[in-house]
Amino acid sequence: MAFPKIKHVRAFVVRGGGADYHDQGDGHWIDDHIATPMSRYPEYRQSRQSFGINVLGTLVVEIEAADGTIGFAVTTGGEPAAYVVEKHLSRFLEGRDPSEVEKIWDQMYFSTQYYGRKGLVVNAISGVDLALYDLLGKLRQEPVYALLGGKVRDELTFYATGARPDLAKQMGFIGGKMPLHHGPAEGEEGLRKNIEELATMRERCGEDFWLMFDCWMALDLNYAVKLAHKAHEYGLKWIEEALSPDDYWGYRDLKKKAPAGMLVTTGEHEATRWGFRMLLEMECCDIIQPDVGWCGGVTELIKIANLADSKGVMMIPHGSSVYSYHFVITRHNSPFAEFLMMAPKADEVVPMFHPQLIGEPVPVNGKLKLSDAPGFGVELNREVGLHRPYAR
Repeated sequence: MAFPKIKHVRAFVVRGGGADYHDQGDGHWIDDHIATPMSRYPEYRQSRQSFGINVLGTLVVEIEAADGTIGFAVTTGGEPAAYVVEKHLSRFLEGRDPSEVEKIWDQMYFSTQYYGRKGLVVNAISGVDLALYDLLGKLRQEPVYALLGGKVRDELTFYATGARPDLAKQMGFIGGKMPLHHGPAEGEEGLRKNIEELATMRERCGEDFWLMFDCWMALDLNYAVKLAHKAHEYGLKWIEEALSPDDYWGYRDLKKKAPAGMLVTTGEHEATRWGFRMLLEMECCDIIQPDVGWCGGVTELIKIANLADSKGVMMIPHGSSVYSYHFVITRHNSPFAEFLMMAPKADEVVPMFHPQLIGEPVPVNGKLKLSDAPGFGVELNREVGLHRPYAR
């Protein structure tokens, strides 16, 4: 099948919610005294936005084929990532066959390796790769999951991430992952408050509901081990991203020292097959959690998933809406998925990347059937204030 060549690549910046889900207004649970690596500084402890977690905004990548078909994707990275897409990555796309996903990815990654490798540059590459898959699906009139080998189950099953696991249980989710509110700088009192919150949620949710802690890179090894053992009494299913993503040795030791039966998970802020190879070969965790919008896109997620599968490790991608759903439903070692509760009080199910996506599906009673619409099955909301800072 001959595809029309890629004609244009465009990169936009959007502010306010959506893919940059930390870019929220006042009073949102996601910004309420959550433990972070910056919690050691009292002035940055109450709000994650206080230290600039939301300064970049959302990156929107559009790839238009010669016949006018447009694929798009949203991720984080804002204006700096838009510059990388327009000024550097576009040369590997425009005029090319959109089916050359492997070659295009390889050229984007290795051409930026001297200033990239992880972080913002790989976010930009991820956005391009996701937009390319969306375009291919639309050109072929197939959903992305069909491009990836087809579904291995009829529907997705979700756990919820948010401040109210008890409400998530009422909404039909299989588990609730709570933000950890107090880090090492708040001492024994903070540790006690963390355990008290877990105990309260266990009492509300009962014994059979999964409860997890999202530690967002905030802890040291000693604190993480103490937290894990104290939380074990209340049946904590896993402790997530407890340490810096670069501390592979710490994760290895945490996995060894965690209570029997408690899972150690990480990978949200890891990138590429090489980063995940470190996590897997050093036996750092029981579940890897790549974000498809940050780790290198679908093209790289395939390689990461195969590595995990070969090691017998589950891969549960970090919540990234339709971009992970289409992958998870094709993989046996991804038996459930994450849903971020983006309602300010975590008290209702709302679209995760609102208002940037039109037609974004959400779980009902903790489950979701994907449509067979082409691409990722969503459209870009062009009324969200798209700004193209580096138009060519």
